[in-house]
Amino acid sequence: MLFINGDLFLLAYIIVKNYSRLIIERMEDMDKRKKPKYKIGDTVVITIYGTVGKVTDVKYLSGVYVYEINNSEGLYLESSLQKLSEYEGEIIEKEHIDIDYKYLFGDLVHVQGFGTELFKVVGFRTEIWRYKDNAWEDVIYELSRVSDGEWLEAGEDELTLVADADSADIFIQKLGLLSYVNKHHDPHAQKKTEMKNSFRKAEKEYLKKKHERKELIDGLLDIYNDYRTLYEMFHDKEYEQVMRVVIRKLKMIVNKD
Repeated sequence: MLFINGDLFLLAYIIVKNYSRLIIERMEDMDKRKKPKYKIGDTVVITIYGTVGKVTDVKYLSGVYVYEINNSEGLYLESSLQKLSEYEGEIIEKEHIDIDYKYLFGDLVHVQGFGTELFKVVGFRTEIWRYKDNAWEDVIYELSRVSDGEWLEAGEDELTLVADADSADIFIQKLGLLSYVNKHHDPHAQKKTEMKNSFRKAEKEYLKKKHERKELIDGLLDIYNDYRTLYEMFHDKEYEQVMRVVIRKLKMIVNKD
């Protein structure tokens, strides 16, 4: 009787022990399933594309973990990812190129071969050239001529900055080219007239607004300095002629006193 009870006790002990072990194993499995395989910052390979990225977010949806890669909108299952150190497939490399644009939208420029004609930057693009033994990038600027809107393409080395976008319109006004911008006027026919009248217009405008002799002189000196800068940059005789006109005008104002 005691022997039978001892066997039953041993059998019960074995059953309880095995059941406890099974419960522990299941709890461990559940605990493992609660932890994501990858964490934020891990470098992984998206196996369906062969591209490399970093985990930027981890979400738990409908009982499974999904991963955001490189802040993209798409989400990836664990089965579609693999650690970079464990990946044995072919990695598709992506090239990152930094392009420094010397000119921007609205900049006023001179173009090689077009003398003192003014152009505005209206667009630009980068052409990427790759060969087995060589590689380079070309920046092409799309331009619009101020006088008539004619379109032109030019490389970066062919351009010279005259005024940036913030000061381009003011610069054109100071040069007396407002009517030059109007496409309904012939720029060649009106060129001499504009040069002749620009300073008279400046004088009337200053007298009307300020009624002060100092304001008029300051305005003419401002125009003179702009033309002198252009002359020093491009050595064009037209700019030098305008400077002489300004000096004569200033002498006339001074001699009236």
